[in-house]
Amino acid sequence: MNDAVPVDYESDPGRFAANVLSTAWFSSCGDVHPEIADGFATEGCSLVLDVGGGTGALSRLLVRRNVPTVVADLASHVSHAPGYSVQADVTGLPFREATFDGAAALWMLHHVPDPVEALTEVRRVLSPGGLLAVSASSRWNDPELAWALPRWGRASSFDAETAEPLLGKVFEVESVRAWDARLVTLPDRAAVALFLRGRGLPERSAWRLATKTAVPLSLTKRGLVAWARKR
Repeated sequence: MNDAVPVDYESDPGRFAANVLSTAWFSSCGDVHPEIADGFATEGCSLVLDVGGGTGALSRLLVRRNVPTVVADLASHVSHAPGYSVQADVTGLPFREATFDGAAALWMLHHVPDPVEALTEVRRVLSPGGLLAVSASSRWNDPELAWALPRWGRASSFDAETAEPLLGKVFEVESVRAWDARLVTLPDRAAVALFLRGRGLPERSAWRLATKTAVPLSLTKRGLVAWARKR
């Protein structure tokens, strides 16, 4: 089995904050959350579970679309999510079977040692016909910074290269949208340092490597969003 990426949201909250900021400031297309929120709203979902939803990036968008949402996350910062939230592990969700008609697992399954076990638990709490959205980065994401990223090219437990077959073991995959394009521009070395900090490097190391980087720097983003259904 491939390696799960260690969870650091409690031990290194600055890393999480840096990742959120670098996406917000330097991505030409933002994150996938608006696309996912639109999908659930179009589906007419009455209650969505956002697994690993953090501080509620998706749930805030769903609330604006009048889609009730529950956020579940291992980290204590889930308490900052709007509406109902619970600190829980994806492999032991505190909900009855068929509670939700929609669920999302965005940018989080690479933290799970056994993604099929996690997907099976999500399936349990989805009603028949329920819709699931997942997203994952490629192991070859950000190739322009391969020299600086210690995990670059290393398979995780769930990445864009394995997402569809793993998802297909539990759900019926309906669609996959992949990307491979220069979608992020880092204008200066401060931006590079922030980006590297968001990728897990200590602040001092991030700044040291940023000083060796030619700027502005355009980054090639590789990953996917997949939609699947419980049958």
